[in-house]
Amino acid sequence: MKRTRALIALLIAVTLLSACGQPEFTYVRDRDGTTYFRVPSSFTQLDANPIERYLSGDHPSSQAAALRARLVWSTAFDQSADPSVDHLLGSTEPFVYATVHQLTEEQRDAISINRLRDFVLPVTEQMRELYLQQTTATGQMPVFRNFELLDDQLLSLDGGAKGVRVRFNYQIGNHVQTFDHTAILDEKGERVSVMLIGCQVSCYRQRAGEFDKIASSFKLLRLPG
Repeated sequence: MKRTRALIALLIAVTLLSACGQPEFTYVRDRDGTTYFRVPSSFTQLDANPIERYLSGDHPSSQAAALRARLVWSTAFDQSADPSVDHLLGSTEPFVYATVHQLTEEQRDAISINRLRDFVLPVTEQMRELYLQQTTATGQMPVFRNFELLDDQLLSLDGGAKGVRVRFNYQIGNHVQTFDHTAILDEKGERVSVMLIGCQVSCYRQRAGEFDKIASSFKLLRLPG
């Protein structure tokens, strides 16, 4: 009997230690400590440089790429058992891309709520038309087709910061991908922080609550001084 009790106590202790050793979340801050969020620890962190090259189109050896490396921080997380940055544009598991841009003087002058909506992918009608014109002019088939707006909210933020959260669908190849996009301009108008969560539409419908928890953790941090 004593041995049984001792064994049960040992098993409980091992279980508790195991639980303590496996945090529920991965906590993330950007390079300058201005932006914070968390993702479930089941997500794998990835090098986001291939995403930056895809979105910017800059040659890795160019001056534009060097400037982007200095002004832009980014990271990515994939919940797939076979994680890949390619899952940003198509996956049956949630994918998270987050980036913080320190704006140039020219960018600060041009920033707007609509620019926040279009910061990663074309969302507004004007940018979708421009994207279609550019791809048609180069003789390419558009990657992003059949846009559907699901929700568009202005965020209520403290201290003069501005933000939007937009949810939308795009057909990419043979699948429809749902994107949940949050973009925040800080109170000084100097930095834009963006989180883009995506997965195929059936995945999003089943796991929208997880998207909400991740997106709601995405916040600006007030630095001293």
